[in-house]
Amino acid sequence: MSSPVLAVDFGTSNSAAALLQDGCVRRLRIEGEGETLPTAVFFPERGPMLIGEAATTALIEGEEGRFMRALKSVLGTPLLHESRLIGGKRRTLAEVITAFLAALRERAEAETGLTFQRVLSGRPVHFHSLDVARDAKAEADLRACYHDAGFSDVTFLPEPEAAAFASQGASGETGLIVDIGGGTSDFTLFRRGAAGAEVQASHGIRLGGTDFDHAISLALVMPEMGLGGELKRTLGEGRLPVPRAIYADLSTWALIPFLYTAEVRRQVADLLRHAVEPEKIGRLATVIRDELGHDIAFAVERGKIEANKGTGGAVDLGLVEPGLRIPVSVGQMTAALNAQREGLRAAMYETLMQAGTSPAQVDHVILVGGSSLMRMVRDEVQAVCPTARVSQAEAFTAVVDGLALASEARINA
Repeated sequence: MSSPVLAVDFGTSNSAAALLQDGCVRRLRIEGEGETLPTAVFFPERGPMLIGEAATTALIEGEEGRFMRALKSVLGTPLLHESRLIGGKRRTLAEVITAFLAALRERAEAETGLTFQRVLSGRPVHFHSLDVARDAKAEADLRACYHDAGFSDVTFLPEPEAAAFASQGASGETGLIVDIGGGTSDFTLFRRGAAGAEVQASHGIRLGGTDFDHAISLALVMPEMGLGGELKRTLGEGRLPVPRAIYADLSTWALIPFLYTAEVRRQVADLLRHAVEPEKIGRLATVIRDELGHDIAFAVERGKIEANKGTGGAVDLGLVEPGLRIPVSVGQMTAALNAQREGLRAAMYETLMQAGTSPAQVDHVILVGGSSLMRMVRDEVQAVCPTARVSQAEAFTAVVDGLALASEARINA
């Protein structure tokens, strides 16, 4: 009897695991009773690494240590292999991802009583848009992390293709998977035949929920901390614009932990000395001093979710300054995400073009991934495929379901 295959959806924001058992998908409880695990880690100053909800709780409760999220986004980049002081010892982000995957494997084995040496992992169609070499490097990086986590046999399947295998519909129809995750947007055009989903084309771009958060933060939140402001010159007349780099990093989940250095604190202190609006730069100084970057990122995410309901929301920055709340209206969010909307629309058209299919030929669009819950995603889908019916799959588990269904045939191919 062949050894069991673990299906793993290693996501930017959430991860899941499943296996095919007696012909049926069995999702594994890898977070208490939950079937999804936040892709987050926390290294306390003392004690072992925490993952998932425990990592987030440690951050929220103010425990001293290093919180990290959106680890998948650094695959294929030099940052993955840079050694940094994390949790009291020097580590690379590759080692952090390996530790996360090893913990996920251990939880899956504890849940099932099985030993997993083979894994079928989801991957975006493209880790990095329009960069073939970096895309290949990202897959090689992730493969190495799986091997180091204890898997001897590692196979990959594009995430939207997995979701197509798990989708339901009538025979003969043409379907389009729109999978909007935390870090990438992926699309698969398929036709449903007698043997199931027959993939016609797949396409993907490096754009996801963390990019939505990044755009909203830069447009609405960072200006309240000095972005877009001016600095007085030390010598001479005239003014200089406030540099953008710190704000860009502060709005990027994966880069936030690397802002808490003596060098960045010196840079912010210099900005404060020359600020035309010192009260705003003072807020930035508070964020860096008290290491509140992730608190802001979570607040932006919550504000986005509230605004997505259609009644507007707010980013609560009371930790930075008592009573500070930044309203987020539907109109403001729409304006902030205009470039992202255009990117999604172009990517859907590109997928259809690759398949030689017109929008009118698409019968069914299936939305997958946590960020597919954004109203703008459905709006863009309906703009591109106005005659198709649109349905929402299981946002966080459709991919892992499809991976489990494909696992035996794919890994033995």
